[in-house]
Amino acid sequence: MYTWFLTAFVAVSLILWPASADNYYDKEIHVYDPVKVIDQKEIACLAINIYHEARGESSQGKIAVAFVTLNRVKHNAYPDTICGVVYQGKHRPSWRDENELVPIRHGCQFSWYCDGKPDMVRDFTSYEEIIELAIDVMVSRYEDNTNGSLFYHADYVEPAWAQHMAMTTKIDSHIFYTVYND
Repeated sequence: MYTWFLTAFVAVSLILWPASADNYYDKEIHVYDPVKVIDQKEIACLAINIYHEARGESSQGKIAVAFVTLNRVKHNAYPDTICGVVYQGKHRPSWRDENELVPIRHGCQFSWYCDGKPDMVRDFTSYEEIIELAIDVMVSRYEDNTNGSLFYHADYVEPAWAQHMAMTTKIDSHIFYTVYND
């Protein structure tokens, strides 16, 4: 029942307040381990990232995307929050409202955020499972299956940056990397 409530809450919050690093509030919830406190906005940011990056992948593929996000949070070259990592990128004032910043197309860490397409959740069954998986990853129910990876790309593309990275693993349709001597 608690999982259903959390799923419904996050889903409704994303409908009312579309995915944006500025639109979440600062409440906390206790999940599984009463000692470990997890911020709702961090759950929402991780879940929306998994949803857009790996919704069609296996559980291991979704877990891998989650760990890349968390590995970046731990790395000193990235923001120190999940939402900061997910929404990291170049921004500019919106043409509709100069006080609102919008991501510059193809200038983000995760392509879904700045591809110009709507970021709304449409598959709520899949999203509900992803929220549960995100929580499980955040409370350490899974091991990092990426071997500390900070980057990944789909196996059907060959980005120039990948030749300067150390490949760690391939899971489903993503190839994972870390930096040399990191």
